[in-house]
Amino acid sequence: MEMFICVLFFLAIFYLWWRWRAQDGQKIQDLSHKYVFITGCDSGFGNLAARTFDEKGFRVLASCLTEAGALDLKEATSEQLQTVLLDVTNPDNVRKVAEWIKAEVGSAGECQKI
Repeated sequence: MEMFICVLFFLAIFYLWWRWRAQDGQKIQDLSHKYVFITGCDSGFGNLAARTFDEKGFRVLASCLTEAGALDLKEATSEQLQTVLLDVTNPDNVRKVAEWIKAEVGSAGECQKI
């Protein structure tokens, strides 16, 4: 019975090690070249997400409804974070912001085969 417990313990340790190694390969590499576009960054979850991704090193494109919200966010984050004013109820504004995002991201926004 003791031998069975030792083998079971060894298998559990091996399984945990194997899972840990598998997760290590799933980490995103070179964050400074990864873009994240977040809407609703004036306050709440969008603001928290923009700050968090900025702290992690992503290139954050944050949209705010108001200039005050954009200024507050810029003051609380790195120079790498960029803000844009976006009113999602205005189709023309949405189109202009989409063009701005394409220009900022360039070829980094294209899908890549892994």
